[in-house]
Amino acid sequence: MHIDSFITSLKIERRYSLHTLKAYENDLKQFCDFLKNAGCDNCPETDHKLVRRWIVMLMEQGISPRSVRRKISALSSYYRFLMRKGIAGTNPVDRIMLPKMAKRLPGFIPEEKLDCLLDETDFGDDFTGVRDRLIIEMLYFTGIRRSELIKLRNSDVDIPEMVIKVQGKGGKERHIPVGQAFSKTLREYTGKKIAYHGQSPVSGPFFVTGTNKNVYPELIYRIVTKYLRLVTTGGKRGPHILRHSFATHMLNHGADLNAIKDLLGHASLSATQVYTQNSFEKLKRIYKQAHPRA
Repeated sequence: MHIDSFITSLKIERRYSLHTLKAYENDLKQFCDFLKNAGCDNCPETDHKLVRRWIVMLMEQGISPRSVRRKISALSSYYRFLMRKGIAGTNPVDRIMLPKMAKRLPGFIPEEKLDCLLDETDFGDDFTGVRDRLIIEMLYFTGIRRSELIKLRNSDVDIPEMVIKVQGKGGKERHIPVGQAFSKTLREYTGKKIAYHGQSPVSGPFFVTGTNKNVYPELIYRIVTKYLRLVTTGGKRGPHILRHSFATHMLNHGADLNAIKDLLGHASLSATQVYTQNSFEKLKRIYKQAHPRA
């Protein structure tokens, strides 16, 4: 079915994450199983009617429109790959209408709650406490992803210039400026790190554990949820909500949308525009509270 070749091409040429590669592989295998049950074992000869039948089946099974759209995207990419290889003549997904998806606004934490966390919480002045505080600040003050934070090396953090170099999705590099308050925590952490573990090479990981190993996703999640639990009762307390909070608060304070796009490392402006809805919702609440006839 050429699925393995397709997944390999995504890994090498597009540098997709392992999570995305696994999701695409599972989606395509599900489609091939559907074709077998439908009496059509040959993927390249599939037409749009079969694809439509598959979508209907997925919707009847209660699969969310978001998940269905991802599966269709995987299938469309797969057929474009087959067409480039001369294996398929057409892309049957081109004639498919995507299921409508309800807009889901990104959650964020109000500014006053994050101010309370950073201004009033005692993180401790030992290596672990200073590191945990810096992790919270790094995610909120820069908007970087958890995976990007974990990949930071010592050479990526330029304290004198107050700039952080981030390796984003697809190996794209971006530079994020930081402020004086944040650079103070950076200096404190690097000092504690040297005192606790000794001088580390410039190529070494910036964030490390108590045993001087690179931090890992589960640890970052535990640290963030531990402290966000102190200021919010909301269901979402993972690292990504600090990225959403960064973008929403920047926009609320007048930051240019294109600048936020560049800071977040978004490939297109459409991915950033979702945060404008949060700002619009805030304006509506203010209007209803302030206008005498609202």
